[in-house]
Amino acid sequence: MRKNRQVYIFIAAIILVAVFALVFFKKPAIAEKPDTSLVSVKAATPAQCGVPADAGKTPHPGMAWIPAGRFEMGDNKYPEEMPIQEVAVEGFWMDKTEVSNAEFAAFVKATGYVTVAERPVDEGLHPGLPEDMYKPGAVVFVMPRDADVNGPASQWWHYIPGANWRHPGGPETTIEEKDNYPVVAVVYEDALAYAKWKGHSLPTEAEWEWAARGGQPKAGLDHEQPQNANTWQGLFPVQNSGDDGFVGLAPVACYAPNGYGLHDMIGNVWEMTADRFTPDHASLRSPNQPAKRNEAAASHVIKGGSFLCAPNYCVRYRTGARHEQEDDLAASHLGFRTILRAAPPKRN
Repeated sequence: MRKNRQVYIFIAAIILVAVFALVFFKKPAIAEKPDTSLVSVKAATPAQCGVPADAGKTPHPGMAWIPAGRFEMGDNKYPEEMPIQEVAVEGFWMDKTEVSNAEFAAFVKATGYVTVAERPVDEGLHPGLPEDMYKPGAVVFVMPRDADVNGPASQWWHYIPGANWRHPGGPETTIEEKDNYPVVAVVYEDALAYAKWKGHSLPTEAEWEWAARGGQPKAGLDHEQPQNANTWQGLFPVQNSGDDGFVGLAPVACYAPNGYGLHDMIGNVWEMTADRFTPDHASLRSPNQPAKRNEAAASHVIKGGSFLCAPNYCVRYRTGARHEQEDDLAASHLGFRTILRAAPPKRN
């Protein structure tokens, strides 16, 4: 009996030593490879990038007709998406893709327009900023080697003087050979100027959300990370596997369109809307009136999420998601598309 007891004690000692070694000598997971065991994403295969030619089948080339509809607007993931309310929208035409660098360049060439990020910052509107932040520029995402996702966003967002739509990552970067990428580092004023030049408008939040649904009137059915979109796979902000085919921005129309023929309504870049931001959906009008907010504010609603949205951060790769964007702050993950309120296509 005494001998058996000694054996048990010896075995227990070995187990304790093994546990001690595992606990005290294991390297931190993030030092080598972030733990992505909580993130389950299937690899996506982007389609051939580019939109097929309209071949004269539409009176508005590059745009898709969005029929009138009534739907449940909003979601229940974050407070600003609530309450879910039924709203109605009239039919309209919408760009099939985000406005590209080539399209925006044509506008600048024709008008001589200078974007907000290319102008000095107004010190009267923004007193007390660091000296560099008064220089023309934009905020740019820079992947950190290590970061606390619950800490300040300044760990991965940096204001870079000289960043603008021509140099979206800073003065050393360029959009050469990227004509078919979405234009970024533009703000609401820039998007509005482009839309007016085209004879178009920016979509309201309700119009954008209805178009993104592709005909689905029910809210809250798209909470899973989408496979058919450019989002973040892995542990944000330190590891992105690129399983969707891209790490960072993707050219427009690299993924299959939704039910209305629209590409990239979810992911790739956030898209601006015509509606000023409010903290929730409580101010929406009745279902029989257009959903529109008129409160004065210095920010507008953006929709759709971007290539930076991940399961452990943002989670706004949903049609009902929304976020606030300052009107004069350009960013490397922010773009737009336009709409045209015109007659529907003729029936054959």
